[in-house]
Amino acid sequence: MKVPYLLADAFTEVPGTGNRVALFLDARGVSPEQLALLARRVGVRESAFVVGEAPEYFEVRFYTPEREIEFAGAAAIALGLVLVREGRAEAKERLFLRTPADTLALRLFYEEGVPKEVELREPAPRFRAPPTYERLRRFLEALGGDERHLHRGLPVGVAYTGLWSLFIPLIAPGMVDALEPDMEALSALMRAEGLHTIHPYTPMGPRTYYARDFAPTLGIPEDPVTGSANGALGALLARAGVVPKRQGEVVITVMQGHHLGVPGEVRVRVEYAATGDPYAVYVAGKAAVVERGVLKL
Repeated sequence: MKVPYLLADAFTEVPGTGNRVALFLDARGVSPEQLALLARRVGVRESAFVVGEAPEYFEVRFYTPEREIEFAGAAAIALGLVLVREGRAEAKERLFLRTPADTLALRLFYEEGVPKEVELREPAPRFRAPPTYERLRRFLEALGGDERHLHRGLPVGVAYTGLWSLFIPLIAPGMVDALEPDMEALSALMRAEGLHTIHPYTPMGPRTYYARDFAPTLGIPEDPVTGSANGALGALLARAGVVPKRQGEVVITVMQGHHLGVPGEVRVRVEYAATGDPYAVYVAGKAAVVERGVLKL
């Protein structure tokens, strides 16, 4: 069996930057074991497989080189744009990706008739109690940091919009870039806490942040630019009330990938319920196709 794929860079328009993902637009009839094999062989951090389709939606599975995951924001963003650009989607402004865990709604934005950006509604935000201070110190040590680097005016927290992430605020971008994690120690701590990623972040303005993301238990030592964790970061900041709110929502921009030389940008929008709690999280970004290929099973 020959399975065609595309490589795309998500959260950027510049090939060679952002987060490179693999998109398999027709993986119908491919078994889960074969999907996992393809994800390992294609050699990127996230892969999205279209395993079925109907007029209203595409059935999608997400994989890392290690295993299947519930959600991959970068791959979902790139997939939405590519499905429309390749003429696979009948709908031109909205489409749906059905995953084993949720149905993801995507909205496309055009410039001069060309789809340029997609906004994705992520799984509903959830929150857990942050680790104890002693556990937080151990996470910082595993990252190669120090508790003196903590930003005391921003929240430490654990949040979910597809994957569970621990958010650790640091004082300055230089401190985020200086982190050199011990991946073995970090993985052990993450497994004990039931976490998928660790997301150190720092402010660069009232609505702009800089971040890195580490996911060694998913087979991704460092994710260049991530949709799921940045969406959860927006929800955490909105819940803490540290982001200016206008007309029932907040919008932030997260810059990521600069440390790895592949800068990208994620726009996050969080809507509030009448109770004042964040209830809907959207991430938006662009993507560029960089390569086409075929893998044999």
